[in-house]
Amino acid sequence: MRSLITLVLSGLAMVSLTAAQAQAPSSVILRTHSISMPYIDDELQNRWFDFGGDTIINTNRHIRLTSNRQSQLGHLWSRLPITAHDFEVEFEFSVDGPAGHLYGDGFAMWLAKERASDGTVFGSKDKFEGLGVFFDTYDNERSHRHTFPYISSMLGDGLTSYDNDKDGRTTELAGCEADFRAKTFPTRARLTYFKNNYLRFDVLWRDEDSWDECFKVYDVKLPSQIYLGFSAHTGDLTDNHDIISVTTKTLVPEAKESKPVNTQSKPKKSSGGFFSFLLKILLAAGLVGVLFVGYRMYEKNNQMKRF
Repeated sequence: MRSLITLVLSGLAMVSLTAAQAQAPSSVILRTHSISMPYIDDELQNRWFDFGGDTIINTNRHIRLTSNRQSQLGHLWSRLPITAHDFEVEFEFSVDGPAGHLYGDGFAMWLAKERASDGTVFGSKDKFEGLGVFFDTYDNERSHRHTFPYISSMLGDGLTSYDNDKDGRTTELAGCEADFRAKTFPTRARLTYFKNNYLRFDVLWRDEDSWDECFKVYDVKLPSQIYLGFSAHTGDLTDNHDIISVTTKTLVPEAKESKPVNTQSKPKKSSGGFFSFLLKILLAAGLVGVLFVGYRMYEKNNQMKRF
């Protein structure tokens, strides 16, 4: 009898544990913002994404935003906005072209309020509202302290322009050097966003198993309604810009992190003021007086030696 009671209690405990685990929050993949091969259905469409411009779909390989041709522009945008407060977007991409040629210009990832608007910023509209992450392969300014390829980011307010001539230097939120072009293994990137906490961007480009943190910024506020997008363009310089897969998932909220304190010493401010100025005058006058007295004594000694 005791064995039966023990067995029943153990079963109830397992059921309770299973129920508790089922109720515990966990990440959920968002099908509405994820895409992989073959990308399109029998009607050559995708239920959750739009393609545009010069984009070409190879159902067995990639979504090619631009081919290795001049003056191309292409995009890939979600049809629905991301409504989750905390989420992660991981995508595999490829940037490549014939060996030995000049290449450019790069591609962008977007979390923006407006979608599918072609323009001059890596194939998408300027003066955007939201976040743009730019995989830049060509140095326009020629005076940067970093090398290219370079990943930069900008938090657009809908009014400020991205400066192509300076590669976005004046409006850069954060960035990093990452030689992601022409790799023999899959290159990947991952954006992690916790509302009212932080945004982190990681890149896998050194080898197949090593993620590098590109940047992490705190208290980034995105618009309440944001669409996920990718775009690219070519000018006189060309490259293939491919998106291979995108996986978006919700995240369990984390405890708010404290923003790291900048330990670098700040330049001291000048104390200034009338009394400081007066003290400097008195010190200067005293120094002149000492020099004058010393000179008079020296002259007097010389006169005594003559006699």
